[in-house]
Amino acid sequence: MKLLPLIPRIISILAIAFVSVFAFDSFEHGSLQEQITAFLIHLIPSYILIIILAIAWKWELIGGILYILIGLALSPYIFIHNYRMNNSLLISFEIIAMITFPFILAGSLFVWSHFRRKQTSLVLSQLFSPK
Repeated sequence: MKLLPLIPRIISILAIAFVSVFAFDSFEHGSLQEQITAFLIHLIPSYILIIILAIAWKWELIGGILYILIGLALSPYIFIHNYRMNNSLLISFEIIAMITFPFILAGSLFVWSHFRRKQTSLVLSQLFSPK
């Protein structure tokens, strides 16, 4: 099952790229220096998510738990923020599904991959251990 460890990594990279797109709204007003500074500041969530991806790449269990916690912790904030802007429950839930669900899914897959790898190595060690 070589594909399982790749799926959460691909989902994470795509979700981080999606979140990073929102930083481009900083290029609306101000001087070029102000716009670049605002752009870099708007990318702070992406920097944090990239750090978590690096952790998950090395330690799947820890990174997976961090992704799940971030997804769950940010969902109410994102929901409330978007509900205040559009007054629509459906649109607010759709936005949560687009922004936080991929990280919850990737985190769950990282955790699953960790335990699957551990289970596989235990079975292999039992099969090939001298008796």
